[in-house]
Amino acid sequence: QVQLVESGGGLVQPGGSLRLSCTASGTMFDTYAMGWYRQAPGKQREFVAHIISGGITNYADSVKGRFTISRDNAKKTVYLQMSSLKPEDTATYYCKMVGANYWGQGTQVTVSS
Repeated sequence: QVQLVESGGGLVQPGGSLRLSCTASGTMFDTYAMGWYRQAPGKQREFVAHIISGGITNYADSVKGRFTISRDNAKKTVYLQMSSLKPEDTATYYCKMVGANYWGQGTQVTVSS
């Protein structure tokens, strides 16, 4: 049984930074691509960033240059470093084990003054 547990969300002012973490249990973490997605109230869940097992990354245009995805295979953890946050980044952020289709429970990020 795979479990993904996110942490690191919270309230931050515009222009601030947060780092989200997602730790996996029960699987060969290093063989899977990992992704971050987000869902704002009343909107569809959308792609934010992916990282494959070899470290190649891909980002949504809306976060490119502001967000950085990384992974530590020894810790079975994927990170999302978010900088220059904007109010429109407010959403629940979910991590996903791509290919295995497992999702975490989500962590809320609110960007507001």
